[in-house]
Amino acid sequence: MNEDQINVRNALKDGDLFTRLSAVVMGAGMFGHKQVVKGVVVLLIEIAFWVFMGAAGFYNLSMLPSLGTQEQGEVWNEAKQIYEYTAGDNSQQILLYGVITCFVVAGIVALWILQMRHSYKLQKLIEDGEEVPTLRDDIKSLFDGNLHITLMSLPCIGILIFNIVPLVYMISMAFTTYSKEDEHLILFDWDGIHQFLRVLNMNGNIGRQFWHVLAWTIIWAIFATFLNYILGMVLALIINRKDTKGKAFWRFCFVLSVAVPQFVTLMIMNIMLQPSGAVNVLLQNLGLIKEPIPFWTNATLARVTIIAINLWVGIPYTMLQVTGILQNIPGELYEAARMDGAGPMRIFFKITLPYMLFVTAPYLISSFVGNINNFNVIYLLSGGGPTRVGDTAGQTDLLVTWLYKLTIDQQYYNLGAVIGIMTFVILTIVTLVTYRNSSSYKNEEAFM
Repeated sequence: MNEDQINVRNALKDGDLFTRLSAVVMGAGMFGHKQVVKGVVVLLIEIAFWVFMGAAGFYNLSMLPSLGTQEQGEVWNEAKQIYEYTAGDNSQQILLYGVITCFVVAGIVALWILQMRHSYKLQKLIEDGEEVPTLRDDIKSLFDGNLHITLMSLPCIGILIFNIVPLVYMISMAFTTYSKEDEHLILFDWDGIHQFLRVLNMNGNIGRQFWHVLAWTIIWAIFATFLNYILGMVLALIINRKDTKGKAFWRFCFVLSVAVPQFVTLMIMNIMLQPSGAVNVLLQNLGLIKEPIPFWTNATLARVTIIAINLWVGIPYTMLQVTGILQNIPGELYEAARMDGAGPMRIFFKITLPYMLFVTAPYLISSFVGNINNFNVIYLLSGGGPTRVGDTAGQTDLLVTWLYKLTIDQQYYNLGAVIGIMTFVILTIVTLVTYRNSSSYKNEEAFM
């Protein structure tokens, strides 16, 4: 039994009249224990809750199990000689209002527990002969001992409203028939885990596409993350060598490429590599090719092209980050290694690389996760194509771009919700497993 349950049980068992009355009339314990203003606020919240429940809340909860049953009707108006439409149930609204109502109920339950505990706490203060805090004392504590409550309240409310509620609403869609299939865009039903089974079934069309897209997403993330990291590190090492001249100039060149907005670079590359784009036209004019190279219509070539262009976009970022780390490696380590007769390769693998991996492990993990969700590169370069006939996912689509197409373009909202959940689960597992097994997590003090 947790602490909240123990406190509430004690309040109901050992509480005085006002504390026990708080179980029915919220705020009564504060009224009876010299905190009138707090009691009024809590009582008003309870009154507002019951007004809301009477006006809409109970109806929202009663409609949630069915998500509506009445379809839009068509009635002939003899006087006007036209068909008139009667509004039916809107399952999307019912689901949204039902989810919101559930959160409101959960909120009032949490408030009920808190005010019961607070009432019992005030009772014990009075019984022990201690002074009950006044309203001024409580306000003062919000800027002193309870400053964390003041600072965290607004962000937590924002996260609840703009993150958690929409997330629960999206997750709920995954268990419905909400899609354009069978015209279930206005009135739809609960569907259990049927959509999850469709996605995971490798023999079905949707399942085949999911596993295909998942495999390409992982391959893309690995290449996009580690090629950028390795080549960026090599570039940084070359520029930072003592014998390299014009270090500032070379860094400026790569910083300049970073300064150009990414979407501009990607859109220009997309245009240049079209069949009638600058690259194909130039190669044909030079006589090097007879037919345009199918950069975006051949699946394998499109994937290779995307990875190559991503190197151009991503290497400068890695190079700049690695440069800062290289400059912070203690020079004494290199001096000691050289005195012991270690060569450049041994120094790199024994000093530079371990230090780099230790410091940049969180960066690598975040880059890997970011590349799995790298919407811009895929959508602006290939649009996810080429696409086979009958498929909803293209040959270069990632889970995130396929999710976008399923929801925005094709209106398969339930499948989109399932893909979103699967993506979240995959990213969570990858992030937790890799980070908890990294030296940055296991041995924080190693390079201190």
